[in-house]
Amino acid sequence: MKRPNRKHRMEIIHYSKMIWVMGALAALITACGGANPEVATDIPKEKTEKTNTKTQTLKPEEIPVELLDGKYAEVYGHFSDEFKKQVSEADFVSMAADSLKGVKSFKQASVIQFNGSDQRTWISDSGKMGLTTVFDEKGEISGLQAKQLSPFPQTDHILTKIKYDWPLKGDWFIVWGGTNALVNYHYEYESQRYAYDIIQNKDGHSYKGDRLKNESYYAFGQPVLAPASGTVVSVVNHIPDNEPVGVMNEKVPAGNEVVIDHGGEYSVLAHMKNGSIKVKVGDKVKSGDEVGLLGNSGNSSEAHLHFQVSDGADLFKSRSINIHWKDDIAPAQGETIKVE
Repeated sequence: MKRPNRKHRMEIIHYSKMIWVMGALAALITACGGANPEVATDIPKEKTEKTNTKTQTLKPEEIPVELLDGKYAEVYGHFSDEFKKQVSEADFVSMAADSLKGVKSFKQASVIQFNGSDQRTWISDSGKMGLTTVFDEKGEISGLQAKQLSPFPQTDHILTKIKYDWPLKGDWFIVWGGTNALVNYHYEYESQRYAYDIIQNKDGHSYKGDRLKNESYYAFGQPVLAPASGTVVSVVNHIPDNEPVGVMNEKVPAGNEVVIDHGGEYSVLAHMKNGSIKVKVGDKVKSGDEVGLLGNSGNSSEAHLHFQVSDGADLFKSRSINIHWKDDIAPAQGETIKVE
């Protein structure tokens, strides 16, 4: 989510625009510093021509091994043409070597495969470095990022006092969620650190038909449920839904939302459908009560639910709390939660 004059974001970028998490490869460089003086920045012409030719398919799971083996030019050879426009091979080789210096191994953290793309994330042996790669439908690398990870163990282990129910029925896919910034971009912001972005994913897609229509998205119009008993303290119900993959509404980042006070803990249900909210401020709700329908309002590019629990009613002035879910589940990016 993004609010005027604040660095908070609540958004989901459509997976056909896969450079979202990378920006340019500058994201990798910014996190890791300047060039490694031990690595040459000029790549011999013969090597460049050879590695830019895709002689065989590079599988996503092979990326960490190739990088740790120093095969940076070979990996670059599998970049999409669009991604190559953002960084030269010479710069990539230099920067990758510097970014991954000292990393001995990676462990896979999540896999997201839908809407024609394949995203993989890994965490280094030290836990201080994360790696994300995105492959497009052609099997080319459309994004790659190495990111320094800063944990917050002092709050990671503090759970909500209340056990919460999942706020949706059916099968739901976690796009953003977890306790590091690699699998949950909210994590870097205290006010949204333990938030979730949730969609529906069927047969590898979040939509069927025209991707430019909200009604094509499986999540759009699905009932949103109160996650626990409480009192409604805030309702926004007049924000138009955005066109998918179009201009997002940064002026009202949460869009249509319901905030429920559960006795000092406040659940936030955001990006709901315009005019669909059924409750009003002061209403008492029970866990499982329908409060409205899921939509695509606010700083959102496709239908999804942003859900979190905070220690105050104002999303931007409060701190997010790690959720203690019923059945002691611990949802994270790439997982599907099934609720009958």
